Amino acid sequence: MRHKRTGRKLGVVTKHRRAMFRNMATDLFRHESITTTDARAKEIRRVAEKMITLAKKGTLQARRQAAAFIKDKDVLKKLFSELAEKYKDRPGGYTRIIKMGYRRGDNAALSMIEIVQEDYKPKKKKKKKTTPKAKQATETTKKSTKKESAEDLGLIEDGAKAATAAEAVTEDTAEQKPVEENIETAPEVKEDTKTEEVQEETEVKTETEQAEETPDVNEEPQAEAKTEAEQEVVADTPEEEPEAEAKTEENQEEAELKAEATESEAGTEEAAAPEEEKEEDKKD
Repeated sequence: MRHKRTGRKLGVVTKHRRAMFRNMATDLFRHESITTTDARAKEIRRVAEKMITLAKKGTLQARRQAAAFIKDKDVLKKLFSELAEKYKDRPGGYTRIIKMGYRRGDNAALSMIEIVQEDYKPKKKKKKKTTPKAKQATETTKKSTKKESAEDLGLIEDGAKAATAAEAVTEDTAEQKPVEENIETAPEVKEDTKTEEVQEETEVKTETEQAEETPDVNEEPQAEAKTEAEQEVVADTPEEEPEAEAKTEENQEEAELKAEATESEAGTEEAAAPEEEKEEDKKD
């Protein structure tokens, strides 16, 4: 395998091949076109285009490098004066290969290699037609820098505020960051639980409202039973009133007896007082 081995041997020795390329390149620059086999034309193209690139440089070193390969002074002068100015704006592709058919003797494929004569015209880039809607879309979707987008979101503040905020962030320890994350996530969890509770309450309310709107057939007998029970309670209450009256009468009798007893005690005390006075008089 010929890995990294460029070029063709063309069935000749290296010295012979080098001399052949030198002669064919000089004839190409002199006559500006030659006819040869396909393999040789492809190899000469590589050599000729390298010589033209050296001529476009125009330096003394480039002239000496070209003179080491091309020995004819007239061709060298033409290369650095005419061809260099001709292909000054062309970025490459100075030669052209045209197939010429097959040779009569050995049926070898022939091709003509020539120097390009046309002037180079750079292709204009086609501008995409933009409608007014597309223009508005492009204006709205212009890519902003990271700094501008962060300032729009309020993540970064201008001037000294941004510096102080950065210093505060650096001072925080790695242990405090998980705590802050938990603190920030806690309200979200609470809000989720609150929303779930509110949904459950609304569901219960809707169920009760539906139950109230749809009256049951069994409610009427229950209401009748309740009214009967209330009547029984009302009937039982008058029996309690005589018992209360009897208690009040007993209390009045006891109060009268107590009053009589106190009056009798007072009478006995008054009767005892004159007897004591009489006894004292007798002693005197």
